[in-house]
Amino acid sequence: MRSLDDIYEEYEFLEGDERYGLLIELGRELEEMPDALKTDATLVRGCSAAVWVYPTEGEEPGRLHFLADSNAAITKGIVALVISAVQDKPAPEVAEMDVTAALAPFDLKNQLSSNRTQGVPNMIALVKEHATRIAAA
Repeated sequence: MRSLDDIYEEYEFLEGDERYGLLIELGRELEEMPDALKTDATLVRGCSAAVWVYPTEGEEPGRLHFLADSNAAITKGIVALVISAVQDKPAPEVAEMDVTAALAPFDLKNQLSSNRTQGVPNMIALVKEHATRIAAA
């Protein structure tokens, strides 16, 4: 998965539809999430499209790793953007991280319709909740 900085480096030079294209591409690059994990328990509430986020064990203890998916291409790209901000980072770092601020340069609220971004705070809350739980363990 690309880093948030690498994604932004490309994103800032694009406009309109090209940015949509990049988001769709990011969604396609997400690690495959098995259908068996797409349950009510992993469903992110408040999203206009179905979004699933599942925390898994990172390769190193204490590091976060997420599987995620959506049934809508652009939403899946937004999910990939959120996940790229935290993927494989130490849980204590993510627990303290301002993920919203990390995503701010992408200006998603002004780039996309509000129904596409309404679930982003819920995704961030879920990720931070998991990070806080792991960091405390």
